[in-house]
Amino acid sequence: MGDREIVGPMTRQRRATFSNTRRASLKTANELNGRLNTKTERAGKAIRKAQESHTTENEKGKRKRSGDKLSCHKVQESLLSSSSEFSNYRGILNWCVVMLVLSNARLFLENLLRYGILVDPIQIVSLFLKDPYSWPAACLVIVCNVFIVVALYVERQLAMGSISEQFGMFIHFLNLSVILCFPMATVLCLPSITPAGGAFALGVYTILLLKLYSYKDVNRWCRERRQAKARTLSRSLSCPSSTTECSLSQTHVSYPGNLSLRDLYYFVFAPTLCYELNFPRSPRIRMGFLLRRLFEMLLLTQLLVGLIQQWMVPVIQSSMKPLQDMDFSRMVERLLRLAVPNHLIWLIFFYWFFHSSMNFMAELLQFGDREFYRDWWNSETVTYFWQNWNIPVHKWCLRHFYKPMLRSGASKWASQSAVFFLSAFFHEYLVSVPLRMFRLWAFMGMMAQLPLAFFVGRFLRGNYGNAAVWMSLIIGQPIAVLMYVHDYYVLHYEALPQTTGH
Repeated sequence: MGDREIVGPMTRQRRATFSNTRRASLKTANELNGRLNTKTERAGKAIRKAQESHTTENEKGKRKRSGDKLSCHKVQESLLSSSSEFSNYRGILNWCVVMLVLSNARLFLENLLRYGILVDPIQIVSLFLKDPYSWPAACLVIVCNVFIVVALYVERQLAMGSISEQFGMFIHFLNLSVILCFPMATVLCLPSITPAGGAFALGVYTILLLKLYSYKDVNRWCRERRQAKARTLSRSLSCPSSTTECSLSQTHVSYPGNLSLRDLYYFVFAPTLCYELNFPRSPRIRMGFLLRRLFEMLLLTQLLVGLIQQWMVPVIQSSMKPLQDMDFSRMVERLLRLAVPNHLIWLIFFYWFFHSSMNFMAELLQFGDREFYRDWWNSETVTYFWQNWNIPVHKWCLRHFYKPMLRSGASKWASQSAVFFLSAFFHEYLVSVPLRMFRLWAFMGMMAQLPLAFFVGRFLRGNYGNAAVWMSLIIGQPIAVLMYVHDYYVLHYEALPQTTGH
């Protein structure tokens, strides 16, 4: 009896222990199953997301394989919406070109029917020469060699120490002042020089002025470095240019070994305004490239002459009476008629000068730096346009005018305004002097770029800014052309009947 009483409680205790162990193991198994299910669900969600992400890409392939033709839609934006990220508008660009060609073809035919053929190459020659046996503008250009030799002589004397730095700078500035004033006085005092011939001669002298100023500055920097016991001119003092294998293969010139007629005349004819002791050079002359540029120069020259005579001159002549009568509506109509040929001629001239002509000279001289312009047509600000449409002038202004003013303590705004003022002066110089009249239209047009640049940069961005730049180019230039032509006509031709009447 005693043994049964002992065994009974022990058996019940073992059964309770076994049941508790079984419950714990079941609980642990359930927890493991739950965790596995959670992981499985997460993996399934990830797989479903991956499948959903590839659904759009494989949608067409799946439909073809499954033969499902019931579904024909998917989530997508219209192509002209900004959120569609579509950027291939080549067809629309071709359409614009076709419409432009057709509209200008209509204007060309209308011009032929109204005025007939006006192109006369002999008349172009008469614009440069009044007397076929007298070439005053060409003689004026030949005389500029004297100023080149004077600049070289002064630099050689400075390099040898024969004259002081102050006296050498005085001679340089005197030489540059004569370069600026001598052709102007000659054009104004010599009636045999035509406006076209005078403009060409003044353009040559202006380019020479900027080149010799750069030549003076770089050689002065060399003397300062030599005094600081440096024997060569650092590339940091020159216009930025990448060092290439072809430039390394050329003979490196050090100061004062650069003071030679050959070096100076290479710089005079090179398509740049900024002097360097060692220009980047191309390895050889590519005859095919050279002949293509020459062909473009000849073809575009004929095209420019034809467009000016056939299209632009009749519009200008028909604009004189509305300007004299101050008929505002007619003036606006003539202005818009003149805007199209004027802008087309300007674009052709840009390509002729900055691409064909300058690349021709660069290839002929094996000049390596061919960055004569950047993407000014994408300009969203007026400042960006003036910095990128004429790179040689921009580099000269930045290197020899803008940065020196900043180093002297001038503010950025004052330096930019001074650059625009200098540009406005030379624009007026190249227009008013050959026409022998001073009306300041070109000067005011350039100075008006300052408030325009502020307005466009402050209030217009993106496509609106680009449209504003294009509008200033298309409308601004014809206004100046009409003003100068009207004043020239009034000054030289309106008084003729009164003179003959006496």
